[in-house]
Amino acid sequence: MTTDVQAPAEKPDNGGGAPDPARERKERIGRVVAALIFPFLMVSMMVGGYLGAMHAPTPHDLPVAVVGTSQGESARLAEALEATNPSAVEARTAADADAARALVEGRDVVGAVVFDDAGDATVLTAGAAGASQASTVNQLLVPFAAGQDATVHTEDLVPAPSHDSAGLAVMFMTTALILAGYMPLSLVLSAAPELLRKRRIVPLLAGWAALIAGVVWLVADPILGAVQGHTAAVLGIAWLGVFAVSMVQLFLTRIVGPLAVLVGMLFLMVLGIPASNLGMSVHTMPGIFSWLYTFLPSPAIGEALRSVLYFGGDGLAGHVVVLVVGLAAGFGLTALIDTLKKRRNPNPAAPEANIASFTAKPMQSTRSKYLTLVLFPLAMVVMMLSIMTASMYQPSPREMPAAVAAADPAQAEQVVAGMERNMQGMFDFRVASPEEAEGLVADRSVVGAYVLPSAESPSATLYTAGAAGMSQQQAVSAVFTQTAQQQQVPLVKQDVTPLSPDDSMGTVSMYLSIGWMMSGFLIVIVMSQAAPFMLALRKLLPVIAGWAVVMSAWIWTIAGPIVGAVHGNAWQLIGVGAIAIAAMALFTTMFVRLFGMLAILPVILVVMFLGVPASGGGVSIYMAPAVFRTLHDVLPMPAAVESVRSILYFGGDGVGGHIGTFLVWGAIALALVIAFDAVTARRRRAAEPVSETV
Repeated sequence: MTTDVQAPAEKPDNGGGAPDPARERKERIGRVVAALIFPFLMVSMMVGGYLGAMHAPTPHDLPVAVVGTSQGESARLAEALEATNPSAVEARTAADADAARALVEGRDVVGAVVFDDAGDATVLTAGAAGASQASTVNQLLVPFAAGQDATVHTEDLVPAPSHDSAGLAVMFMTTALILAGYMPLSLVLSAAPELLRKRRIVPLLAGWAALIAGVVWLVADPILGAVQGHTAAVLGIAWLGVFAVSMVQLFLTRIVGPLAVLVGMLFLMVLGIPASNLGMSVHTMPGIFSWLYTFLPSPAIGEALRSVLYFGGDGLAGHVVVLVVGLAAGFGLTALIDTLKKRRNPNPAAPEANIASFTAKPMQSTRSKYLTLVLFPLAMVVMMLSIMTASMYQPSPREMPAAVAAADPAQAEQVVAGMERNMQGMFDFRVASPEEAEGLVADRSVVGAYVLPSAESPSATLYTAGAAGMSQQQAVSAVFTQTAQQQQVPLVKQDVTPLSPDDSMGTVSMYLSIGWMMSGFLIVIVMSQAAPFMLALRKLLPVIAGWAVVMSAWIWTIAGPIVGAVHGNAWQLIGVGAIAIAAMALFTTMFVRLFGMLAILPVILVVMFLGVPASGGGVSIYMAPAVFRTLHDVLPMPAAVESVRSILYFGGDGVGGHIGTFLVWGAIALALVIAFDAVTARRRRAAEPVSETV
């Protein structure tokens, strides 16, 4: 791609004569269509796949163990549990408490409930097997045990370690390894297809897997401390995982060519992440994911790492077998395809690269191109793993705004003083009146408001807003529940703005926003390679405008009529989405002018790797490092997430300011692109030879 975004030179026809205008016009149209279809499919897969799988996780077939005071009582309780939670659990009996513990620790079951002769019941979980899974088990088994007139206790047999309290380090490591496995092959196919010969690419992939394994371990262990110990096992699993994914992706490039990146993304990310059992329990995903869990590499890598790090290697062999089989199948099928092709054509023509340069220069030397093939995906992996892990793997409240209210302000101030001493720096408490407490939560001035009991109301009341963020709701609820227990007063919890049943985890705003952001930057990145002649502003601006409207409407269609995660608010979401997409496309155009295809690195850094942690869509912004709270006010991804939340749950409050954020980003980017093009044109004119009049 050239910096002045001129159309490529005319090519002669096959006969070596003058160019064929009709043929060239058809070729250009085909390139433009391809440049539109590719990002359309990628965005559709990501938004549809993730929303369809995770917008409203529902427990099904959770394997749990039940222990009663006798064998007959165990059987009766197991039947009662299944009757109480139809289709949610698959109850089995265990011989005794020790057997139940062994089943949980071995992950043969996701939880257990043990009843004893004293009228107590203990619910057993393993938090290191997944925080969301343990929470789901408690939500099902605790009420059931209480319904049997038992005093209920909970016990986490294998808690997540303190250095990875949210259990997210393994998920981010797995995502980085999967990304490293499938990303390089598409780059090599487009830029250096001569490397894809089996005798060259296999040792290169083995070496690449070793490099990535070392980098992932270095970032996760010595640098961040999210993983501690088990170095050899972690390196081995990481190497095997990357190598296995790479070999399968190599086979895909043999049979579907450039489309292999879409196929790989479908099975490794779109289906693989929900099936991995890492973020959310696979037993809360649609039924197909329980089947995919048994053979996809994403769950195999993640569960292998979990097994080594938290469960003493128990269950490791099965996951390693999945990766070894995948590695062998990828290599064997690639060899078979190569053999068949060689029989049909013993002397094939040398493959041609369709990317001359990753940079903004029209050509790139072979040495620098090979170096880019290593550094480009390596930078993506390092950025994703380091930033996402550092920002989210140890979430804890940091100056989270909360209110304490009482009829007597002095009483509220006394409670606040005590809580500030015990939780220094975690919360930013303020004193409020009982009358304004609910309003402070409803307008999101605070994440929770605790109203102390009074003579008229002997119970304490906690107001929260689930739609403003589940993680912060859970954090403030845990703190004030403990406060009420210490005060020995009953606590009434009121969710003033609850989430929709079709958005039970609050993830819809995140996935819609990701769809907007991807739509904005992918169209320009892909067009810069497939149809660079369209990057001139007079051509690009109409394309961006139309693309933004169409993709915003399509993303709403996926979320609404197709998946059922969103109901109504079509025009608001489509309008804001179109503005966001257009702004991101202009932002990307600015970097494409400077860096060519390598623009994806700074763009994805700002938009995704910094934007997601700063958005508050996954983990509350008040539970991330302080720098992300600053970024929350300026980056486009947080503006997108907050816009969707506002439209869906808060009557559009604050959307105008977020639209302003998009407009500022888009306007600045457009001004810089215009300035860059003007300077480039001036330099080009200055370099042209001056004709002399004789």
